[in-house]
Amino acid sequence: MRVTRPMLALTGAVVALALTGCGSGGEGQGDGEGKVPATATGSLERLAAEVKCKPNVQTDADEIRQALCGNGDGKFVLATFATDRGQREWLNGAKDYGGYYLVGRKWVAVGQERTVTRLRSTLGGTLEEGSEHMNPGGSHNRGDHGGDGPHG
Repeated sequence: MRVTRPMLALTGAVVALALTGCGSGGEGQGDGEGKVPATATGSLERLAAEVKCKPNVQTDADEIRQALCGNGDGKFVLATFATDRGQREWLNGAKDYGGYYLVGRKWVAVGQERTVTRLRSTLGGTLEEGSEHMNPGGSHNRGDHGGDGPHG
C-alpha cells in the first residue's frame, strides 16, 4: 500500500487527538525534567524496549512505522521515519491538531504532556507542543488564565 503525506499527517493527527484529548492527568511537571540523556536512536522496537512498552504497530510502511504504546508513564504513539524530511513534514501536519511531542532523530513520541516529559528522561529528545488553538490550557495559553486576557 502506498502511504501518502496527507494520509500520514491525518493518521498522526487522529492519534494525537485521541491521546491528548482526555484530561491532563495532573501536574507532574518535575517528573523527567532533571537530567536529560543523550537522544536515543534505533528502530521502533528498540525505542519501545527502552521505555518498556510492547508496540502495537498500526502503520508499517517504508516512510513511517507507527505504533500505540503504553507503560507506567501513560499511553502514547511512537513513530519512526525513514528520513529527517519525512519526520518534519509529518510533525508540521500533526502539530496543527495540538498535542505534545517528544522529538528525536527520525522518531517522535506523542502523548499527554506528562507522559512525553517522563519519556524524555529515558529517550532524551526535544519537547515540542502542537498548535495553541488545539491545546486549551497548554503552555501557549498559560498567560490567559488570570481572567484579564482577551480569552478570559
